[in-house]
Amino acid sequence: MKVLEFPLARITIGFILGILSTNYLNLSVTFTLVALTVVIVLFYTSYYYTTNKQKRVTYFGITTYLLAFCIGITTQTLHTESFRKNNYTNYQGIYDKPHLIDFIINEKLKSNNYSDRYIATIKQINQKPMSGKMVVNIKKDSTQLNLEIGNCIRIKGQLFKNSAPKNPNQFDYSNYLDKKNIYAQLYIQRSDIAISAQIEKDIWYYAARIRTKIIQNLEKNGFNKTEMNVALALILGQQQDISPEIIKDYQYAGVTHILSVSGLHVGYILIFITYILKPIPNTQKGSLIKLITIIVSLFAFAVISGFSPSVLRSVVMFSFVALGIHLRRSVNIYHTLLVSIFFLLLFEPAFIFDVGFQLSYLALFFIIWLQPILKKLWSPKHKFTTAIWNALTVSFAAQIGTLPICLYYFHQFPGLFFVANIVIIPFLSVIMILGIIVMILAAFNSAPTLLVLLLEKSIFYLNKIINIVASFEGFIIRDISFNNYLLISSYLLIITGVIWLKKPSFTKLTVTLSSIILLQISFILNQKKAETQNEWIVYNLPKNSQITERTGKSVTLFTTDTTLNNASNNYSLTSYLVGNFGNLTSKEKLKNTAYFKGNKILIIDSSGIYSKKIKPDIIMIIQSPKINFERLLKTTQPKMVIADATNYKSIQVYWRKTCMNKKIPFHSTAEKGFYKLD
Repeated sequence: MKVLEFPLARITIGFILGILSTNYLNLSVTFTLVALTVVIVLFYTSYYYTTNKQKRVTYFGITTYLLAFCIGITTQTLHTESFRKNNYTNYQGIYDKPHLIDFIINEKLKSNNYSDRYIATIKQINQKPMSGKMVVNIKKDSTQLNLEIGNCIRIKGQLFKNSAPKNPNQFDYSNYLDKKNIYAQLYIQRSDIAISAQIEKDIWYYAARIRTKIIQNLEKNGFNKTEMNVALALILGQQQDISPEIIKDYQYAGVTHILSVSGLHVGYILIFITYILKPIPNTQKGSLIKLITIIVSLFAFAVISGFSPSVLRSVVMFSFVALGIHLRRSVNIYHTLLVSIFFLLLFEPAFIFDVGFQLSYLALFFIIWLQPILKKLWSPKHKFTTAIWNALTVSFAAQIGTLPICLYYFHQFPGLFFVANIVIIPFLSVIMILGIIVMILAAFNSAPTLLVLLLEKSIFYLNKIINIVASFEGFIIRDISFNNYLLISSYLLIITGVIWLKKPSFTKLTVTLSSIILLQISFILNQKKAETQNEWIVYNLPKNSQITERTGKSVTLFTTDTTLNNASNNYSLTSYLVGNFGNLTSKEKLKNTAYFKGNKILIIDSSGIYSKKIKPDIIMIIQSPKINFERLLKTTQPKMVIADATNYKSIQVYWRKTCMNKKIPFHSTAEKGFYKLD
């Protein structure tokens, strides 16, 4: 099926391009609305005042797609909360000093070793009405603090703007939060919190109450904590409390997707609801009752599970499927997919930047598009073999469709993904059906102990199987370098290849071969670029001074901590090597002098010993040495001073002021991030 021939497909693509363009263009609300108004006028003009039919179709089509593009820009702009006058980012001096902040807890995030973390909505700053979301980090201590969704809290604290990554090629958490309209973080102590007796009782409050009630009833029935956390992820999409070891096993086995509630899970729920509604007759009134019940049930599940992008995608899509069945119309799955994308992005355009949203739609699209081709390669005679073959082709189609984007984001490939997916299907079917029943009964305080025990044991053996598959680490390919060019050229090859396979022709074969050449050119250009790079980098690590010197693809590591001189246990180094197509060729102890591209670099460590005869271009200070800094600058007369994160912050303040007085550039990695000399 030629998907792009659907007008809706081209309109949706134009709409998405508009959203993506806004991410790179800093457009004002006024300009956006003026541009939209102009395009609307052009749209109506092309429709009403063009006499030639062919031209009318052409011009009307162009203005339609241009209008979709402008609607995408407008949608993203209007959903950007920093443009609103009452958003806290527009409050004067918001990041400069502590303020009296009133906020409401909206969502619990996964805790780390130091803090419990929440997403909260600001209501007031210094008793002035404000709005906006932030991440709240509450330091862990011995006291017990049970915050609930909807708690109103007052705190005297300082907001900190999201900071960019401090080391090269690391995940940009600041950019991730900005796309979710979260622009700041708050770090507080438990003892400083004042909780109001008033609770904000919105839909999220009641959804959280239902989840809490389910968890409490499961705990009363003796549900093991480890298995219960997996069950909550599988059924309700709550992954906050799953142990890192289990998540690691699921990643290595290539089945992380089952921990994110998606189409598979919502499909089971739809089947369950449909089965319950079977006694209702298929009259016009009965069909309407079924439709309303299904849609309400699906969206109620979406609310309880936290409205994640993958859940919303599945709920919206299956709602349109249910609507098509009610109207007695054949449901075109491509149209349903496109309508669900357009509908979701219209109300929440930030979903387009969500990795789960991207993976979810890509997997579903390739299952619909590619799986029928793979299925035709073999026609088994037995039902059991057919079921296995269908599961395998579905898994392959989804994996092929998501492989490039997985390599781009995660830089690893689980070689046994197809084995794990085939093995877990029987368990997952039982767990989903049993889990839905148990969760519903637990919400009404009536979950039978036998059913809870069956669900617990099913998940226990599921985890065991996945752990066994994940233990074959030799099949896991890690640290794969993959950038934008390889991502785009890989998808071009996959798409052109599938188009050729569906209906072979010489022209399509030529395009496919051209895509292969383009992919090879991308590899060659990346290799050429990597071979010409020369740079010297100081990293931002609080407990270890680390420098890399790169000549082409060869990277030499200089460090004070020899236990971190391997890429396998050094995340900052691994990120750099993978992101720059580099290879670690040697490891050396950090010395007191270094040379790079004609620059003489003096490195002063905790001993404070240095040669007064050296006239360095750059001074790097590590481990807070006790030195007379003014005398050091006067003696050496450097052009630049660098202080890494192993130095005390208090002493760096003095160094910065001294350098400012002497007009010498000062770079603190703790403030500005890594330093690169190239």
